Formats: sequence, C-alpha cells, structure tokens
Amino acid sequence: MKLKKQVTVCGAAIFCVAVFSLYLMLDRVQHDPTRHQSGGNFPRSQISVLQNRIEQLEQLLEENHEIISHIKDSVLELTAHAEGQPALPHHPPNGSWVLPPESRPSFLSVSPQDCQFALGGKGQSPDLQMLAVYSLLPFDNQDGGVWKQGFDITYEPNEWDTEPLQVFVVPHSHNDPGWIKTFDKYYYDQTQHILNSMVLKMQEDPRRRFIWSEISFFSKWWDNISAQKRAAVRRLVGNGQLEMVTGGWVMPDEANSHYFAMIDQLIEGHQWLEKNIGVTPRSGWAVDPFGYSSTMPYLLKRSNLTAMLIQRVHYAIKKHFAATQNLEFMWRQTWDPDTSTDIFCHMMPFYSYDVPHTCGPDPKICCQFDFKRLPGGRINCPWKVPPRAITDANVAERAQLLLDQYRKKSKLYRSKVLLVPLGDDFRYDKPQEWDAQFLNYQRIFDFLNSRPDLHVQAQFGTLSDYFDALYKKVGIVPGMRPPGFPVLTGDFFSYADREDHYWTGYYTSRPFYKSLDRVLEAHLRGAEILYSLALAHARRASADGRYPLSDYALLSNARRNLGLFQHHDAITGTAKEAVAVDYGVRLLHSLTNLKRVIGNAAHYLVLGDKDTYRHDPAAPFLGMDETRSSQDSLPERTVIKLDTSPRFLVVFNPLEQERLSVVPVLVDSPHVHVLSEEGQPLPSQLSATWSSATDVVPDVYQVSVLARLPALGLRVLQLHKSLDGHATPRSSTRLYLHGRNLPVHKPEAVPLHIFPAAADDFCLENQHLQACFLGRTGLLQSLRQAGEEQGHRVNSEFLVYGTRTSKDKSGAYLFLPDGEAKPYAPKDPPVVRVMEGPLFSEVASYYQHVQTMVRLYNVPGVEGLSLDVSCLVDIRDHINKELALRFSTDIESDDIFFTDLNGFQIQPRRYQQKLPLQANFYPMPAMAYIQDMQSRLTLLTAQALGVSSLHSGQLEVILDRRLMQDDNRGLGQGLKDNKRTCNRFRLLLERRSTANKVQDERPISFPSLLSHITSVHLNAEALVMPVALEKPALPVLRSFVPLATTLPCDFHILNLRMLQAEDDSLPSAEAALILHRKGFDCSLEAKNLGFNCTTSQGKLALGGLFQGLELGSLQPTSLTLMYPLGTASNSTNIHLDPMEIATFRIRLG
Repeated sequence: MKLKKQVTVCGAAIFCVAVFSLYLMLDRVQHDPTRHQSGGNFPRSQISVLQNRIEQLEQLLEENHEIISHIKDSVLELTAHAEGQPALPHHPPNGSWVLPPESRPSFLSVSPQDCQFALGGKGQSPDLQMLAVYSLLPFDNQDGGVWKQGFDITYEPNEWDTEPLQVFVVPHSHNDPGWIKTFDKYYYDQTQHILNSMVLKMQEDPRRRFIWSEISFFSKWWDNISAQKRAAVRRLVGNGQLEMVTGGWVMPDEANSHYFAMIDQLIEGHQWLEKNIGVTPRSGWAVDPFGYSSTMPYLLKRSNLTAMLIQRVHYAIKKHFAATQNLEFMWRQTWDPDTSTDIFCHMMPFYSYDVPHTCGPDPKICCQFDFKRLPGGRINCPWKVPPRAITDANVAERAQLLLDQYRKKSKLYRSKVLLVPLGDDFRYDKPQEWDAQFLNYQRIFDFLNSRPDLHVQAQFGTLSDYFDALYKKVGIVPGMRPPGFPVLTGDFFSYADREDHYWTGYYTSRPFYKSLDRVLEAHLRGAEILYSLALAHARRASADGRYPLSDYALLSNARRNLGLFQHHDAITGTAKEAVAVDYGVRLLHSLTNLKRVIGNAAHYLVLGDKDTYRHDPAAPFLGMDETRSSQDSLPERTVIKLDTSPRFLVVFNPLEQERLSVVPVLVDSPHVHVLSEEGQPLPSQLSATWSSATDVVPDVYQVSVLARLPALGLRVLQLHKSLDGHATPRSSTRLYLHGRNLPVHKPEAVPLHIFPAAADDFCLENQHLQACFLGRTGLLQSLRQAGEEQGHRVNSEFLVYGTRTSKDKSGAYLFLPDGEAKPYAPKDPPVVRVMEGPLFSEVASYYQHVQTMVRLYNVPGVEGLSLDVSCLVDIRDHINKELALRFSTDIESDDIFFTDLNGFQIQPRRYQQKLPLQANFYPMPAMAYIQDMQSRLTLLTAQALGVSSLHSGQLEVILDRRLMQDDNRGLGQGLKDNKRTCNRFRLLLERRSTANKVQDERPISFPSLLSHITSVHLNAEALVMPVALEKPALPVLRSFVPLATTLPCDFHILNLRMLQAEDDSLPSAEAALILHRKGFDCSLEAKNLGFNCTTSQGKLALGGLFQGLELGSLQPTSLTLMYPLGTASNSTNIHLDPMEIATFRIRLG
C-alpha cells in the first residue's frame, strides 16, 4: 500500500513538472527579451525567427526530458527498495495462466541525443567501402600468368633513379598453438628449438632481425630458460633485433571469436610482455586467420598499436586492390564520425605467407630463394627449380633475379618502401636453417647495396622497421594518416583462396566446442567480477587473510585456456581430433575451476556475519549448479534433495542490470514451494523432466522460480518441502505420438494427456507475443505481437546440404555444397510435446537427428519479449551432410541481411547472385537479422555458427556438419568426431517505427537496446548454487547487492579483472575495469518493454557505483593497460562515446 502511495505521488509529480515545464517553455519563448534580440538581429525574414523558436523549443524539451528522467530515476530508487516481489500467478477456469501486472513500474527513458548516434550522418565517406567493392567486382577468376590470380607486372628500369627502392626482409616463424599437434607437442618438438636457436643465432650478427607473435608459446619457453638467456632476449628486444608483433596470447580467429575473449587474450599477452620483458607491441601481424573482422583494427588501435598486417583475403579483392594500388590503407570503423579509429593496414598481395608467395609475383622464382629448400633437405620446390647457395660466382645473377621480383612487387604499392616476409609454419627450428637463410640473404644484400646503379637498399628488418621507414618516407609520425593513402571501412569475409573454395564451413565446424567456449567465457567474466568484489570487501574488512587468494591462479589459468582456444585452428574447429580433445580438456578443467572461484566468492559475500567465514576446499559451502562427466558431454544439472528443513539456494546474476528471470531448479520431490530470503512465497511452476520423447526421469522435477536478481549480485532463495496444500502450480502436458506405437512412462505428480495421432495446429501466447505451430511437425509457423491484427509468417524448417561429387569436397574449412539444401526427411514423424504452465509454455519436437524446443515465457520484461529456441543435434550417423535451420518469413528484406562481427558490431551483407551459394555465408557469433520498413526479425545465438539469407525474407543457420574427407588445406582429416550438441537461440520480432530508405541504405546498422539486452540474457545465464549444508545449523545468509545505482542500459561492464601482483599467482591491489557503451537503434522500441532502462549521454559516476566500497584511484588507460591516458584525476565521473570500449586502472576497497 505504502508503495502504491509513493508511486502515485511521484507520478503526479512527474505530471506536474511536465505541465509546468511546458508552460514555462512557452512563456520563455514569448517573453524572453534576450531571445527577441538574437532573433531581431536578422530582420531579413520571418523564417530565421521561426527557426530560432524551434531551436529554443528543442532545447527546452531536452531540459524537460532531463528533469523527468531524474524523477523517473528517483521513482526507480523508491520502487527498487520497496517490496519488489513478483506477484503470484492464477488460473481462471477454462482460461490460460494469468500473471498479475508487475508491482513495479517499468519504463524506457532514452535521451534524444543518444538516439542521434545510430542515425549517423557525420564524417566524410571512405574511399573504399567493402560492400560497394563486392558489388563492383566481376569475380571472374581469369588466369594471370605466373601470378595466377593476378596479372603481369611491368616496370621501367629507371623508375627508382630519383628515389631508390628500400627493401625490408622480415624473418618470421608462424607457430600454431595447436593444429596437427597439440600445443605442448608443438612446443617440445619445434617451438622451444626455434626460440633457443633464435637467441643464439641473432647474437652472431647485429644486422639480423626476427619477429614473434604468439605469447602463449613464448611464455612457456620463458618459464624454462635461464636468467642469462632471459637477459639476452631483453637485449635483443632492446636493440631492435627481435620484435614482438601484436603480442596477444594467440593470433586469434576473427570470425567465431567474441570480443570479450579477443580483448582478454590481448590483455593476457600484453600484461605478460610488460611484466617480463618491459615491451609494448607497436604493430599487428595476422598472416593466418581465415578472413578479417573490422573489430580487430579497433582493438589494436585502442591498444595504441599504430599499424597492422593481414594476408588471407579473397583473391579477387587482392587483385583489385593491387591493380589500384590500394593494398595499403587506413582502416576505419563504419560508425566513426572522425578519424579516431583509423589504423594503417598493409595487405599482402599474393596467395600465401610462405616464401614462394612473398618475394614477388612468380612463385617459381621466389621458391629458389627459400634456402631451407636447398637440395639435400627434407623439402623442395614444387616448381622443380631448386634454390642455389649464393657464391661470389653467382651472386650477380641471383641478386638481379630476386631484385626483378622485388621491383614487380613494389609496383603494387604506393611507396618506394617494400616489405618481404621470409618464413612459414614452424620455420627456423634448426641452426642449419638460420645459417642457410641469413648467410645467403646477407650475401645478396651486400651485393645489391654495393651497386649504386641498381638504386636499391636491402636489409633484414622487423615489421615496425618497415612501417617506420614508410612513415619517414611520407613524412609523418607513426599513427598519423599518411597523405595519399585511401580510407577503407568494412571487413574481409568471406575468404576464398582459389576458385570457388570459400572458407565458410569453419563458421560452424565442431559447434560443440564453439558452444563450450562461450559457456567458459560467461563463467570467466562472472568469476572475475565476483572475485574482485569479494576480495575488495574482504580487504576492507581486513579478512583477506582468510580468503582463498589462491583462486587467482585458477582465474589466471582460465584466462590462458580461453585465450588459447581463440587461436585460429581451435575455435574454428580446424585442428586434428586429438588436438580438439586437448582443447576440450583444458576448457572443461577451467570451467570446473571457475565454478569453484564463483562459489568461494559467493560464499563470502552472502554471509550475514563475515567473521564466520571459513574456506574449506574439501567441503565447499556452495555446490555446483551442474556437472559435466567429460570434455565432450553435455552438462547434467544438480538435483537438490528436499528434507524437512529448508534448503537454501544462492543465485548469481552476472549481468550489470537487474533481471527478472525464471530460474530452473531440479528437486527430488513434487511437494515443494519456494520462498524469498525474507520468507515471502515466490511465483513458481512445477514440471516433469524428460529423458526422451516419451520417458520422464523418475523422482526428478523441475521447479522454475520467478525471481528478481540484483545487478551483478547474489539472491538467496529457500526451498521448502510442502506437506500441506501450498502446492506449486503444476504445468500440464499434451503428448502427440503421431501414430507411432511408443510406450510412455507417465509422471506421477504432473498431469499428462496422451494423444495417439498428430496435433492440430496450435498457438502459445503471453501478454506480448503469440506463437503458432504446425501440429504435424511441432515447428514454428507464425509470430504475432500484441496489438497487431496480422501476424508474421515465420516458418521454421530443417534442411540438409550434401557435398559435391567432384574431386573437391567440403571439409573442416571449406563449404562446397552439391546445390541448394533439400528438406530434412527423417524416417519417422516427430513426437510433439506441448507443455503449458503459469511461467512458461513450450513445444518440444523429437526428430531422429534433432530435438527442438521452443519456449515462450509468460513473464514481464525481457524474457517474455522473444522466443527461446534450442536445438539438440546429433548427426553421428550422417555421411557428408550438414544440417541447417531456416526461418522463412514475409519480411521483404530483398537481398540484404545483417550479421554481427564478434558480438561487437553489425555488418550489413548483400546476397550476391554472381557468387556461388557458399560464398554468401558469414560468421554469426552473436546475432543476425533481416528487416523491411515495418519489421525486424533477429536471431540471437549463444554460440558462433555460419548464417546466410539466400532469398528475401529468409534467415538460415548451419547447426552441424559431418564430413568424411579432408579438404586439402593441410589438416589431413575430415570432421567425424561430432558430439550431441545443444545450440541455443532467441528469436526476436520488433516493429520499426521510424525506418526510412536513405537510412537503410547506409553501410551500417545497430541492434535495438532490447536486442542487446536479450543477447546478454542469452549468453550470461543466472547461476544457481545450492548451499551444501543440509542441516539446520546454517549461518544467516543475506542477498548481496553490489551496485548502489542503476547503470545506464547502454553501458556494459565487459570485465572487472584483478591485476597480478609481483608473484603472478596472486592479485595486486589494482583491477582493470573495462566498460563498453553500446551503439543502438531507437527506431525499434516497442511500447511496453517491461524493463527499466535509462541512458545518460555516455556519462557515468564511478565514484558511488559500488555499494560499501570506495574507489581509491581511477586511471584511464589504453585498452590493454600498457599506456596511461591523461593524468589520474580526482574526479570519478567518466564519459564514453557510443561503441567505445574503455579501460580504467582502479583500486577498490
């Protein structure tokens, strides 16, 4: 009652303020003499006066908007601390379940300025926009002669007379942290020898250079070498002979990796380098990822790198850029209104990064200058002309031959500085190879440099030596835009290395591990944040002596295992089977450890009396929510045994926004009711758990609880065995056997109705949505939003792609289908199970190779605004088949669709008729959508998969692929180790209120706020931890609410990560707080979103954000903490522009 009064009073206040402000506004516009004067200076026409009036009105409306949003904030504060229990559902006779209206008001308060960003319009357009380049190119794959995918290059001998050619030969060794061998096997067999020889051989001649990229290998080697060797390495780095390029833990895949993990592995590598060698990388090196995302240049730029290099780009784009001298460009983000995201990028022009394809256009000649292939060695030149050792007798002829290649290659670039990489996979592992390459090349350089008439200066160099010489030549400092170079926006997917061999299969290959990757990522983020908060509170209470600081080593290990898996042969699913198992074991090991870290932190934070805290590793206070029996098995949820005394649960919400969620818990009795920590009953629903289409698990029930979970906080719940009539509302189930004679094991306590035939078509609905299904298949047919007359056709179906019959077939990398997909035709019709209940209803369809579950939540807020879709896929009896899920709709999307890059940004795509089907697939790490002027349909995903839109109104995703052969890219295996894999999605239909054609044709798009929030809900599920003690001697537990204020809903706490102390297994007093302000499109917001959301023009007060903790210091830094930005000020107010990610070094306590 008291709450209602407060809300009424505040509502009235808002109304009064609004009316009074509008009155004042009109009053000021009419009677403000100063305003009259400013208008009076322009008596030329009435229009300028009117224009001024309109501007004044806009300004006043803005002020008014701010007043109201402040009042809304205070209403939120009031209601947040009021009795905010969700009301209990009831079931009217003959009706469906009704949930009483929310006891707390919900609103969306987005300032008009915050909507301006997505409308764009600022900034000049780039010289090269990749979507436009694709539309322009013929993709005709003509034979170019010696440079097969290019053209003949000619030059005039005197072109370098005035300005000599400057050549930098850059020795490198590409070390995959797992591919054909495991990470450890590569290290012991090859990598350690490469690095040991490097220290020895580089010291023999100060002119020698070498670059290294993968810190995962380098740190393992460092741990095994002497102090003397370490000092030598520091000297080599210090004098510029050895350069660390990029400096990430790995060279990550850029298609399937999520931006959290991309940043995390970059920080892991950079922190290691800073601590052990004292070096900060300046240039990026990515020779092997299979296509490139525009997220990477953004992350490198924000880490203060000034240039980068890429190699695996579609051969037709390379040819086009070479012909127009656009292989070097400033890479800019599509949303950037100025030039703050620009980074200089060098694209290698030829087929590969090996020696035959790096000295110039003719591989037959370049191969003769790979001195590892000298006759008598283990490898030779496939072009049948071997290298010859350089002697005084042949040096003139050999040097001329090589110089000709250098000159031809340099004609493809705008400057007279040339980059020539010299290396390949796991090169330089024997001292003999160092001698062969370095001595022979030095003889060539000495000859070239001694002949002024050749106008060339050649030397060994590092990557940054090359970029520095280029900047010097064009007269700028590193990081600035060199004059005369083009600006490019967009990305480089999808990649083809020859013919129609598109590398679009790896977007889905081994989806089981792509999913496990994201589960581990969500746990790592949750564990980092909760550990940081628990440690800060423990230190503040001087209890850190009793807190398990050793958990920091588990966190550090998980960072490294997640980082390792971002490698471009790991998350891609393109390693040998045994290597995939090795990655899986590492991921599972870290997942289990992170559950322990979260449990330990939660234990400390929920204790009413912290003095009673004791850490006992042998008997953890909190149990785990689920367990996995092996690295390739699906999780099994913990069943809680009910007794006469209540069981307690601690629920962790890893999101920075409060959430109203349905929390599922398995119990061993149907007689259960759920109470809040204060003893109030909570809305819940009881259902059976099913082990198959027709079998229930005996004595295991799911109780689903609707609970309000504090942002980044912990909520305590109680489970009571109810022996009286206070039963939890039960869901009722209808099972349609479709004419199949199957035995059914009926559940005891939950109503089940069995129908021998197939169902008629039917619908499920909540207050926002109605979803209708085909009775025969149990698959989705249409979606209708509340308040709409007409629904949308959203027809889902399963399809199967085969592979070609010709010599080239699909494999781990390549997708080479045998034409369009055919409908999936199982041998039996599906069993369909429809369950309806107060909190959610769901439809399960059981097919031979896939079980699909579509769930509609009947709750206010985010959960109830989209459909929850999951597919349990098992295609282990398929041969050369790929299973796809396609949604066909009446949305008039034409040939345009949208996919995300790394969960960070959206890239518009166009279905290209002139390209083969497989070329039109793209990575989908987080979401894809199609739209027309009225609607947008978004498929949000919890794991990276390949996606396309092959016809107007369609969206399809490849769920799994089983392929029996290698696709000739070095792996030497097919994909035959498929697992039972669960793919999870959300399907969100939104109305577009203010779409316009001009807007839609820009090469940029943003999700709505609802879509962003739905995505984080899907990817960061609440964790339910049972208190292990079943006895009543339980300490008092209190919910933990870490945030003192509500974060603006376009802010995302990407991470709060404790930094390591001198002893790297322990945390220091400092943490890295990484914030991301999301860009969003306002034109999609529905009327009744049912969640509280305000934005603040990018302003955030960090000082009072964490309840009960003080912010001791706040230092803005570069993304990976290598450089302080500005001086540490006393102010704790920060500002972030949309799309920006910012890192702060902070002290909490």
